[in-house]
Amino acid sequence: MNKIGIIGAMEEEITLVKELMNDITVSEIAGLTFYMGRINDTDLVVVRSGIGKVNAAMCTQILIDRFEVKAIINIGVAGAIADDLGIGDIVLSTKLIEHDFDVTAFGHKKGVIPRMDSSVFIADDKLIDMASDAAKDLKDVYVKKGIVVSGDVFVSSSELKDALQTEFNADCAEMEGAAIAHVCMLNKMPFLVIRAMSDKANGEAPGNFDEFVFEAAKNSKKLILNMLTK
Repeated sequence: MNKIGIIGAMEEEITLVKELMNDITVSEIAGLTFYMGRINDTDLVVVRSGIGKVNAAMCTQILIDRFEVKAIINIGVAGAIADDLGIGDIVLSTKLIEHDFDVTAFGHKKGVIPRMDSSVFIADDKLIDMASDAAKDLKDVYVKKGIVVSGDVFVSSSELKDALQTEFNADCAEMEGAAIAHVCMLNKMPFLVIRAMSDKANGEAPGNFDEFVFEAAKNSKKLILNMLTK
C-alpha cells in the first residue's frame, strides 16, 4: 500500500500520530486540514474529520478523490458495549453497521439501508491481519476483533447500550466508523476501523469521557505505529 489515509474525528485522536510523521505538508479542502507525511517507508495522509457520520463520509471521499490513498484506517475512541471490554482496550472492526438507520416502518430491520447490496460493511482482511499482528506487541491492552456500530448519538444510557448489544451483537459504539466504511465499500477501498475504549457507554460516560479519551488514543497510536514498522 503506497499511501494510507488515517481519519480521526477529534484532534486528540490524530495528534499523537502526527507527532510521529516526517516531512509534513498541509492541504486545506472543504474546511478540513490534511497532513501529508511519512512514518518509516509509508506515505500517510492524516485528517481530523469532525464528529458524526456526514463529516466522516465527506472526509473519506475527499481522501479517495484528491489524495489517491490505497487504504483508509479510522482511529479513535468508542464506548464499550461488550462486557469483556474495559477502558483502553481495542476493537479491530470486522464489520460495521449504522445503528441509527431506521426504516422499520417499511418492514426492514434496524440498520438496514434499502436498495443497497449490503448494509453491513466488511473490513479488509489484510488490514485486520496487520493490526492483529501489531497488537501482539501491546502490553496490558486487550485487543479483539469485533462489530462496530455507528450513529449520530453519543451512547450514554444503559438502555441504548443494551439495545445495541441485543440488536446488532455490537462490541463498541461510536459516531463515524460505519459512514467511513460505507463510502469505502462504494469505492472498493480497503478499510479498517480501530477503536480504543474511552468509556463504558452507560450513564457514567459523559463524566469520564474527557478523562480517558487521551489515554485511550495512546493505545490506538501504539497500534498504528506497530503496523507501520512491521
